[in-house]
Amino acid sequence: MNHWELSSQLDELKRQQLYRSRQTIEGPQGAQVQIDGRMFDNFSSNDYLGLANHPTVIKAFQQGAARYGVGSGSAHLICGHSVEHQALEEELADFTGRERALVFSTGYMANLGAISALVNKDDEVFQDSLNHASLIDGGRISRAQVKRFSHGDMSGLKQLLDASSSDRKLVVSDGVFSMDGDEAKLNDLAKLAKESKAMLMIDDAHGLGVLGKTGAGLLEKTGLNQQQVPILMATLGKGLGTSGAFIAGSEELIETLIQRARTYVFTTAMPPAIMAATRQSLKVCQQETWRRDKLVSLVARFRCGAEQLGLSLLPSATPIQPVILGSNKAVMSTNSYLKEQGILVGAIRHPAVAKSTERLRITFSASHTEKQVDNLLLALEGATC
Repeated sequence: MNHWELSSQLDELKRQQLYRSRQTIEGPQGAQVQIDGRMFDNFSSNDYLGLANHPTVIKAFQQGAARYGVGSGSAHLICGHSVEHQALEEELADFTGRERALVFSTGYMANLGAISALVNKDDEVFQDSLNHASLIDGGRISRAQVKRFSHGDMSGLKQLLDASSSDRKLVVSDGVFSMDGDEAKLNDLAKLAKESKAMLMIDDAHGLGVLGKTGAGLLEKTGLNQQQVPILMATLGKGLGTSGAFIAGSEELIETLIQRARTYVFTTAMPPAIMAATRQSLKVCQQETWRRDKLVSLVARFRCGAEQLGLSLLPSATPIQPVILGSNKAVMSTNSYLKEQGILVGAIRHPAVAKSTERLRITFSASHTEKQVDNLLLALEGATC
């Protein structure tokens, strides 16, 4: 591929309003961020509990760096697995009610590593059509036969499972769907998996910290245990405000991943200081329950105001609140207008979502104020006039 081919492809992306650009943040992550010297109300972050800039989490990170240095120096299986990694894994296992947990560098690596380690070309993977890209890609690189069912369609999944002749079947779903904000039908998924003798894997990246009495996620909210959902993945960089991810499950599951998950075996371990910071954010998550209560209140306030404005919302009770605008052009023009008003939101275009469902992806944090929510609603009213 020569330079001119690349150039023409980039031009085509711009013409279709699909070109992506980065925004350079000049300070800490939070309910407000600074770009080019200007402050913006930030409704585009996944820092749901407002822990990314929490003082005690920062202090734990600083103390960890002073004690362990900056880098881990090696892969986990060589000499990169520190006491902080070990302690965090034990605490995450206890937090999620599972025998063990295994920390990965990113959620993408956790999903690719787990799926490709557990199934192969003789097996079948059943995926919700709106699953995160990392789950879809995990199925692809595993070489298993991937079958996708329509979003939330339990009868469709049942038909696929009933028709399967594979000895090893893996059902995979997001817990909270990252673009729609709705929750998986977890009890139905667990029931179908049990009936078909399939393993069930749930990616609770957007539920951990946010859902459940202690913030342990969708599984805590629905009361399902390790036997009903054998494979749990969640990230540390959203609700917990730090970085990384983990898989939690049985002793045998975790030992299998340590032996066979290539994204774990063949990569440098996360810095111990980040593990120390995460241990502290995990404590804050459990102790400061007001953060989850505030999220519920802010989301309700936004939805009430948005409905009064006649905005097209999806049925989400989570901090992910999509506003459907229906075209890439409408999304980009509204996004630009909001930025002029000092407000950042996510602009989600086709093909990331289906045509005619292009949207603003508005996300809330416990750090937001009611005034910020009201200002967002005023700006949305101005954008739609």
